Amino acid sequence: MSSKRDTEEITSIRAAVRALCAGFPGEYWRKLDRERAYPTEFVEALTKAGFLAALVPEEYGGSGLTMSSAIAIMEEIQAAGCNGAACHAQMYTMARCCVTAARTRSSAICRRSRAANCACRHSA
Repeated sequence: MSSKRDTEEITSIRAAVRALCAGFPGEYWRKLDRERAYPTEFVEALTKAGFLAALVPEEYGGSGLTMSSAIAIMEEIQAAGCNGAACHAQMYTMARCCVTAARTRSSAICRRSRAANCACRHSA
């Protein structure tokens, strides 16, 4: 789903997301749908690859990518036939929580962030 306006970095991110998503074919999503289950393995794979920490600044343990990069990640997830709904909130909300927790050194926020697989170094 690349665009003529994509930078080399975004083109690379798109390819990496497509490759990751290829490991989660339609059968995976249909089974989850039938069972009304959460896509734990998919979310864990995205987390491990660093895609869900895209908007968390590097100084807080994230990837420090741009909003355009985050948008490209979500576009490719959907274009690959995967369901980005479980990832969307983690990517955007947890980035904000991690930054807030680090800036305020709030252990309560850090504990909640850690429970939600936040990439914040302060939650380790």
